[in-house]
Amino acid sequence: MNLTYGFSRSFGGFGFGFGLFQAFFMLVFGIVFVMIVVTLFKSIKEWSHNNNSPLLTVKAKVVGKRDDTRVSGGMHGTEGHMRSTSTFHTYYVTFQVDSGDRMELTVPENEYGYLIEGDQGDLSFKGTRFMGFERNKE
Repeated sequence: MNLTYGFSRSFGGFGFGFGLFQAFFMLVFGIVFVMIVVTLFKSIKEWSHNNNSPLLTVKAKVVGKRDDTRVSGGMHGTEGHMRSTSTFHTYYVTFQVDSGDRMELTVPENEYGYLIEGDQGDLSFKGTRFMGFERNKE
């Protein structure tokens, strides 16, 4: 007696031991796996590009600032209190160079706090990696 055939047939499966649920699970797992691999590949590619780029210093002006705050976790305990939460901040500054081109770079929190829209100075960067900003002393 073939139990696998009977199980898959009774649950609307495809035969060979795969049911509809198993096929759907494998499809979702495959999609998530591919997304993780693609994201990892893009991150490694950008990291390598930044490392191989020359250090450039150009005259620039701060024309915009924004931050992105993400909260992860948020499990509720039996008392209704939040537990296991983490907050992640990413800080971005948009610089405009003399040619009129703009670039948005991720900056560390301490640099973000010191930069003010309208500041002018020397922007140092390597690929898409912010290296520093030296404000003009006036």
